[in-house]
Amino acid sequence: MDVTIVDHGAGNLASVLRALAHVGARPTLTSDPALVARAERLVVPGQGAFPDAMRRLRSLGLDDAIRSFVATERPYLGICLGLQLLFDEGHEHGVTPGLGILPGRCRALRADGLKVPHMGWNTVERDGPGGKNAAMAGIADGEYFYFVHSFIVEPAAATVGGERAGSGEPLEVLWSTHGERFPAAVARGALLACQFHPEKSQQAGLRLLGAFCR
Repeated sequence: MDVTIVDHGAGNLASVLRALAHVGARPTLTSDPALVARAERLVVPGQGAFPDAMRRLRSLGLDDAIRSFVATERPYLGICLGLQLLFDEGHEHGVTPGLGILPGRCRALRADGLKVPHMGWNTVERDGPGGKNAAMAGIADGEYFYFVHSFIVEPAAATVGGERAGSGEPLEVLWSTHGERFPAAVARGALLACQFHPEKSQQAGLRLLGAFCR
């Protein structure tokens, strides 16, 4: 189970490496776009500001490499910033174009008086039964995961499930709530991206990482 982890200078990489190794993967850390292009499975972690991360991805040539990888429908796992960067734009310190892989935006969490960043354990919930992404389907309704974030993704309404899906494959979404309801994870085909940190989520997180690797 070879897994390539993208090092773009914004992530808790040591804990991601340890967690993947714990579930039996052979993780490799790289900033080389050529290695990203050849990856069997790709993990993009990250913490920090959306504009800084996009600037680093562009400067390293990793933005196009990630887009090309996802287009081949090989397994992708985004963690925190690795979820947010998939969308069209980020609204942090102005508006910054994202990778444009998923339609929608990343914006500040409206926590309705609760503490921000949203930090700690919280439950996830689904609108219906698990879908096509096996790793997401293995997450139980009401399961706890560990969050650390001040921003959330807001997928374009036409991409989320059921009759609103429009043309193309809709996103599968797991939800959580901190002041407002927000996507805790999204999936489409072999792509899975989480706002929570599976590497910090103990057994639930390890199960997800193991399912992704398999």
